[in-house]
Amino acid sequence: MATITIIGSGSLVFTRRLCSDFLLTPSLEGCEIRLMDIDPERLRQSHTIVQSIADRMGARATVMATDSRIDAVRGTDYVITTFQAGGLEAFRTDIEIPQQYGIEQCVGDTLGPGGVFRALRTIPVLLDLCRDLDDVAPDAMILNYVNPMAMNCWAIDRGAGRPHVGLCHSVQGTSEMLAKWIDVPIEDINFQCAGINHQAFFTEFRRGYEDLYPLIRKAVLRKEVYGSEPVRIEMMNHFGYFVTESSGHASEYLPYFRKNEAMVDHQLAPKFTDDTRSWYDFGRTGGYLRSCIQRLEHFQSEFDEIAEQPVPTERSHEYGVHIIEAMETNVPCKVNGNVPNRGLMPGLPDGCCVEVSCLVDSSGVQPCVVDDYPPQLAGLNRTNINVQEMVVEASLTGSVDAVHHAVLLDPLSAAVGTMPQLHHMVDEMLERQACWLPQFNGA
Repeated sequence: MATITIIGSGSLVFTRRLCSDFLLTPSLEGCEIRLMDIDPERLRQSHTIVQSIADRMGARATVMATDSRIDAVRGTDYVITTFQAGGLEAFRTDIEIPQQYGIEQCVGDTLGPGGVFRALRTIPVLLDLCRDLDDVAPDAMILNYVNPMAMNCWAIDRGAGRPHVGLCHSVQGTSEMLAKWIDVPIEDINFQCAGINHQAFFTEFRRGYEDLYPLIRKAVLRKEVYGSEPVRIEMMNHFGYFVTESSGHASEYLPYFRKNEAMVDHQLAPKFTDDTRSWYDFGRTGGYLRSCIQRLEHFQSEFDEIAEQPVPTERSHEYGVHIIEAMETNVPCKVNGNVPNRGLMPGLPDGCCVEVSCLVDSSGVQPCVVDDYPPQLAGLNRTNINVQEMVVEASLTGSVDAVHHAVLLDPLSAAVGTMPQLHHMVDEMLERQACWLPQFNGA
């Protein structure tokens, strides 16, 4: 039976979702689920929730919890990474220090100074994990959910060379959203989606041979639709295709939407009219950080609420369980995964991390080549890949210069700050976060 390890299982909502998926899968009956986290209380809560679900389902699964990473991964088959290096303490500096220099980040976990430093904190942990796997679980597959996705996966490939795939839910979520906008059942839709994580584009969206983009372009004229995703709709209007990541997030990867605080508060935020976007405060600076702090303040009530929820009866749209099921049963499935670019997207740099359609079976994750990717989309992707490449270089070599170069190349930072200002900001962030950045010790 499969053994599945979750590193960073203190995320109650996500751990519950993933483990419910495993427990609802007949081919994984009798599996062992190992939960690992460094926060003992969150670990206890996650274990309680998952064990309760297994008991109420009558599932023949073993659920164990440990704060020892090496014990959690010893002999495991699959490792799912969901941790946040540095926690909210580090995340706060990711947002607040750049804001002092005029850089207004809404989420700050994928690009920008926040994404750069989150990667610098995360990559050493991932590479340590890979070394553990080399020693005690050499055949284990890594399913990475940790952001910044592209930088982390690129570093795993270059720094460890272990089998891995990066997983996100933006492709599934966006395709379902578009289907709802045009009132077409998602089961009837075929699409092609490619690019990089959080900046992949639906280059085709069809029902049979019918191109559904005309219906999408008609739908976005409705006020309630535009008010739910103003940034993504503006991007489609100007670049021709719909992007996968939410508007608050997507606004950070470009130089057009967040040039100063007034622009964010008085031009961007008022465009949102859908209350479901309140989790990132309608694109305002630090919106996601405030949401995370609020959830932490109410974590006990969150635990009580989750513990009382009915047992799920259907699997979620997360790709993780589908990949494990396909590898265990050799029944193929299709996912959109983040993988090394080995000739998959010729318009993007070789070796970078791309998000493309993948076929999965017992042979593993097999990515598909993307033909005729629109050049304007490749151009947008490359502005982000430039930053990612420098971050990976900095993480693997300990080069402080590469950190400076990464931020200088960042589209949002470059639209706001001068080179001396950005240099000083990076130095300040390196000093404040030194305890989480072992690769620069002695630099």
